[in-house]
Amino acid sequence: MSKLEMLTPQNSAIALIDYQPAMYQGVQSHDRLVVFNNIQVLAKAAKLFKVPTVLTTVAKDSFSGPFMPEVTDLFPSHDIIDRTSMNSWLDAGFRKAVAATGRTKFVIAGLWTEACVMFPTLDMLREGYEIYIPADACGDLSMEAHNRSMERAIQAGAIPITSCQYVFELQQDWARAETYEGVMDILRAHSPYGIQVRFSKWALGEHASEGGAKAA
Repeated sequence: MSKLEMLTPQNSAIALIDYQPAMYQGVQSHDRLVVFNNIQVLAKAAKLFKVPTVLTTVAKDSFSGPFMPEVTDLFPSHDIIDRTSMNSWLDAGFRKAVAATGRTKFVIAGLWTEACVMFPTLDMLREGYEIYIPADACGDLSMEAHNRSMERAIQAGAIPITSCQYVFELQQDWARAETYEGVMDILRAHSPYGIQVRFSKWALGEHASEGGAKAA
């Protein structure tokens, strides 16, 4: 079964949907700063591992504002697809961008869970895509709204994941030196474990060097 295959940079793509000021304003299901950090975890991992990435906004100029620059600055050459529809899949530009990735495993994250995540999830599942939703990078008007939407998506066949799980699934092996430091940078910047990562670097690096110099 293909759903038992791990997500890899070679077999998957990611769509990041509506991380805009007006959409953040409505998030009450999570601490907004948690969502703010977790979407950066996803985006930086996609950039690091060269995962095909689709970015889209809703009503950017008339209501919702621009996609958060912490993400768009990572992808300066990407066109950001602006829509009128709550459901990204109804937009021809979004469908074209999804098809252009050539991938059938898609990670979808967005604001809000009950519309901007769930609606394209249902349509893409019906079209034969496998959908993975990093729940901790999504948010909604209430925890009830978020949870019921996640449950409906799961019942329809979507697979729930977390943001750090996405990073770890792409990395798989700490011996993969070409992406190791990039993963550590993501953890340092955006996860609670980053405190330990920073300490370990200090203990094994600068502090160890100082100890060696004193011993000499």
